Amino acid sequence: MKPLYNIATKIAEKALPLAGRFNEKLKLFTEGRKSVFSELEEKINPNKEYLWFHAASLGEFEQALPIIEEIKKEFPKCKILVTFFSPSGYENKKNHPLADVITYLPLDTRKNAKRFLELVKPKIAFFIKYEIWPNFMAEIKKQNIKSLLISGAFRENQIYFKPYGGFMRKALQTFDHIFVQNEASITLLKNIGFNNTTLSGDTRFDRVSRQIQYNNKLEFAENFIDKKTCLVAGSTWPEDEEIIVPFINQTSEKLKVIIAPHEIKEEKINALEQKIKKKAIRYSQRESRDLASYDVLILDTIGLLGKIYSYANIAYVGGAAGTTGLHNILEPATFGIPVIIGENYTKFPEAGRLRQLAGLYSVANAEEFANITNKLITDKHFRDKTGMIAGHFINSNIGATRSVMNYLKTLPDFI
Repeated sequence: MKPLYNIATKIAEKALPLAGRFNEKLKLFTEGRKSVFSELEEKINPNKEYLWFHAASLGEFEQALPIIEEIKKEFPKCKILVTFFSPSGYENKKNHPLADVITYLPLDTRKNAKRFLELVKPKIAFFIKYEIWPNFMAEIKKQNIKSLLISGAFRENQIYFKPYGGFMRKALQTFDHIFVQNEASITLLKNIGFNNTTLSGDTRFDRVSRQIQYNNKLEFAENFIDKKTCLVAGSTWPEDEEIIVPFINQTSEKLKVIIAPHEIKEEKINALEQKIKKKAIRYSQRESRDLASYDVLILDTIGLLGKIYSYANIAYVGGAAGTTGLHNILEPATFGIPVIIGENYTKFPEAGRLRQLAGLYSVANAEEFANITNKLITDKHFRDKTGMIAGHFINSNIGATRSVMNYLKTLPDFI
């Protein structure tokens, strides 16, 4: 299987630039990788030791961030390299202050892996959740670089546990240690002979739990909400909007709605605005407007959602109405508010656990969304109880970052 994998990677390396002519995201994907090695040659200080964190995209970076923060706090002279696979991760975080160097990860060829590692010479490589690249892992092992997988989450249907997945099992088994989110992952790894594991939980709980400690005040949000009940719909896709917009248009409740679409391209915002019948305004149009007179506020910007959730009474988190993948339910849950999602969440164990606890509700269509949202609006006791469950869920699952830090401190040559 690995020869086929290498052939496919080589084909992708040649084909992606052509595909990028017709797709903006693929264009960023290929154009951004053209300068990776020259950037590393310019920015990597050969006299310093680097800890390398690789994240697929934004969500995985959020899982890495608590560990980076702790390392920087306890070892401020430590150098951090962050790589991303996706343009959405890189473009949003390429100037993050906690990392000394941020770049794309080159495609997973043996040549790229060797060149990358010879330039960076990382002391430790941290891979987040599921980003495992066979050629990089083989070269990491060959160069005797310590590697860790953080917040791993494994499922029985993944390739590692299939008869034909030998080359990926080999890549997985190069990790010196794997920190996993749940007991099921421990069991699956033991079944393929991997015992260097720790049940640490998910570092995202640590990340979101700190949000309450920050200054979340947003004057425009307070003016808009005007002390009324507020529904925040975060990271929505068109499939999510098909579920939530009918309720927004029809409800007679005194409800304020803030929608933060996942994509803020002009055509996407225009399409959303055309669906909404209530009085709506964009964030970019807020100046000199009486925000309290509007029913719906559309966030056509990024970076505010974490704070916006602090103003919500109810949260809808997007991604699970379609197949794009559920976004972060922990961000609103940390503020002790009920969470509603779509029905496609089986790959997200935290959503299943919170649903079992009755701090989260899954809906399949607009009617189901309207039913649960009406109940949460009109029954304050039910809303408060559901929110309390969500908040307790966060508080009872923190500690993954400390688990990783304790392990790092046992390494004789760490920092």
